[in-house]
Amino acid sequence: MRLKGKVAVITGAATGIGRASAVLFGREGASVVIGDVNDEEAEHTVRMIRDTGAKGTYVRCDVTRASDVEGLVESAVRAHGRIDVMFNNVGVNFYGKVHETTEEDWTRCLSVNLGSVFRGMKYALPHMLAQGSGSIINTASVQGLVAFESFAAYAAAKGGIIQLTRQAAYDYAPHNIRVNCICPGAVRTPMNPEMMDPALDGGARLERSSQRVPMRRVGEPEEIAHAAVYFGADESAWTTGHIMVIDGGQVVKGP
Repeated sequence: MRLKGKVAVITGAATGIGRASAVLFGREGASVVIGDVNDEEAEHTVRMIRDTGAKGTYVRCDVTRASDVEGLVESAVRAHGRIDVMFNNVGVNFYGKVHETTEEDWTRCLSVNLGSVFRGMKYALPHMLAQGSGSIINTASVQGLVAFESFAAYAAAKGGIIQLTRQAAYDYAPHNIRVNCICPGAVRTPMNPEMMDPALDGGARLERSSQRVPMRRVGEPEEIAHAAVYFGADESAWTTGHIMVIDGGQVVKGP
């Protein structure tokens, strides 16, 4: 019960890392409010949270819309009176080198991946400032640290999340508000279909992904969720501006 009594808001929690984190937060004692646009899967996540004995709520939220993100945060505060953890987790892959990336994809990628972090922090921070405490967790990627082929917009967005995390950590540290970042490597989520279906291409794509990792396997969403719990819990009370890489050694090796 490391999060007992805390209120957590998690975006992108219908599947993958968000779902695993939401369920683990509930198991650790938090009341969890999730935002997503996948209604069916989000409701399933809520049932999983409630199965742990915790309070779980779903608020439909398009993270590219400021009014939706503000509404998500306000729903949590109305229901529970505070917000202790804001986990900006939404992420969507965008492929292409710079000359192959359309203006529309560039704008969309930055709005979903980087803009969602900005909006989540923008609307959570006034409540955290008022209560004198809070923990913000942002999901970036190892691709914000090292280059992979043909991910120009995605890498730019994830690199932006890392530096936005550092800047916010500096700005809000005097107010007892911590801002940290998680950089996952290759994780078995719906964003990586070859990892969800090992039979795809006869398992060749999954094998290639695994062989790029020094530990010779891809990660599981729960392995990222444990890091999020640490950042949300009081154990990390003196940790801010930290960029935690969880990737089986990918960054050590390089792409």
